[in-house]
Amino acid sequence: MNKVLALILAGGQGDRLSILSEERAKPAVIFAGKYRIIDFTLSNCVNSGFFNVGVLTQYRPRSLNDHIGIGRPWNLDRERGGIHLLQPYMGRKASDWYKGTADAVYQNLYFIQELDAEEVMVLAGDHIYTMRYDSMIADHRLNEADVTIGVIEVPIEEASRFGVITLNDDDAVVAFDEKPARPKSNLASMGIYIFRRDALLEVLEEDAGNTASTHDFGRDIVPAMMKRYRVYGYRYRGYWRDVGTVDSYFQASMEMLKDDSPLDLWGATDTILTRSSERPPAKLLATSQVSQSLICHGCIVRGVVRRSVLSPGVIVEEGAVVEDSIVFDDTVVRGNAALHRCIVDKEVVVGTGARVGYGDDMTPNQDEPTHLFSGITLVGKRAHIPASVTIGRNCKIRPGVRESDFAGTVVQSGATVEARTRTAPFRV
Repeated sequence: MNKVLALILAGGQGDRLSILSEERAKPAVIFAGKYRIIDFTLSNCVNSGFFNVGVLTQYRPRSLNDHIGIGRPWNLDRERGGIHLLQPYMGRKASDWYKGTADAVYQNLYFIQELDAEEVMVLAGDHIYTMRYDSMIADHRLNEADVTIGVIEVPIEEASRFGVITLNDDDAVVAFDEKPARPKSNLASMGIYIFRRDALLEVLEEDAGNTASTHDFGRDIVPAMMKRYRVYGYRYRGYWRDVGTVDSYFQASMEMLKDDSPLDLWGATDTILTRSSERPPAKLLATSQVSQSLICHGCIVRGVVRRSVLSPGVIVEEGAVVEDSIVFDDTVVRGNAALHRCIVDKEVVVGTGARVGYGDDMTPNQDEPTHLFSGITLVGKRAHIPASVTIGRNCKIRPGVRESDFAGTVVQSGATVEARTRTAPFRV
C-alpha cells in the first residue's frame, strides 16, 4: 500500500456543531471521551498500511495541529512519508483560502506531484468509523477505475443529507446527486474517494479553470468525471456515522454506551490511536454511583453518573448528578448540581446546586433553531455557571461566560447566554 497517498480534508468550520466547533476545526472536536474525531480517519490509514498522509487544514487549525503534532501516536513521525500538515498560504501563484474540498486538494497539487503514488485517497476527517481501506483499493484496481467512491446504506428519510449514489449491477456509478431534496437511492457517499493519480490531476486542473464550479468533490468533480471516466462504488457494510450536527454527534456518543454498541472500540482488532496526556487512573469514591457510562482517566467521581461520557480530568462532586450528557476535559460539576442531555465543553465550572438541561424541550434555540432543537443544551469552553441557576433545554451558554453574565436564576429553554463586554478581553 506504499503507492497510496492519503489526503484528509480537515479544514471545515462545522457551523452545525455550533459552539463545539467555534474555537476548533470540526475534526478536532472530542469524541468518546479521549479521542478527537480525526483520530478515526488517521488510525484507519495506518491500520491499512498507509504511511503517506497529508492533512489539509484551514479553519482555526491550532487545536488540530497541536493534537497531531509530528504524528508520533499514529507511527507517522517518519523521515520518509509520514504526516504532513497542509495549510493555505500566500507566496505562490494562485494561492488563497480554500474555496471548496476540490480546491483544497488543487492548491496542494505540488505535494501530490512530488510523491510517487499510483492512487490518491481523499478522505473526510469528520466521520466516525473503523475501516480497512485495503479491500477498497483492491476493488479499485480490479475494476481499473479512475475513481472509486465509498458508499453505505442509510435510511431513505436521511439520504437528503448526503451525496446520493445509484449503482448498476456491476457497481458502476450511474447517478450522483449531492444532497437531493427527493433522493432516488438510499446509498450515501461516505466522503471516501480513491482516484487514479493522473485522472485526479486532470480533473482538478479543468475544475480550477471553471468559473461556474463550486470546486467541491461531490457537487462538481464526481459528476463531471462520470461523463468520460470509469467511476465505481464500493459498498461498505460496517459502522459509519457523520457527526456533523449536534444531534448526530450526541446520538453517536450515546450509541457507544449500549451493551450492544455498533462501534466496539474495546474488542476491535484495529486500535484507534490518539494523543493522550499522562493522568492518573479514574477514581470512583464510595459515594459515587456510575452506570452505563464511559469514564476516562483522571476523573474523580463522588456523585451520580448515568448514561454519560466523561473526558479526562472531569470532577463530579458529591450530590451532583450527570445524566445522558457528554462532558469534556477538566470540567467541574459542583455538589448537588445536575446535568441532563447536555454537551459541556472543556474547563467549565457548574456551580453548586445548578440545574442544566431542565424545562421545555419544544422551544428551539433562538439563535440556531435549525441546529439546537431536540432538547440538547450546549455549554461553551471555560464557562462558569452560577450556583442554583436553572438552565432550560436547547440553550446555548457561550464560551467564557461568567456568573455575572446571567440575568437571573432561570434561563428559559431556547435562550442564549452571552459574555458581556469587559474592560480586558477574556481569552477562550
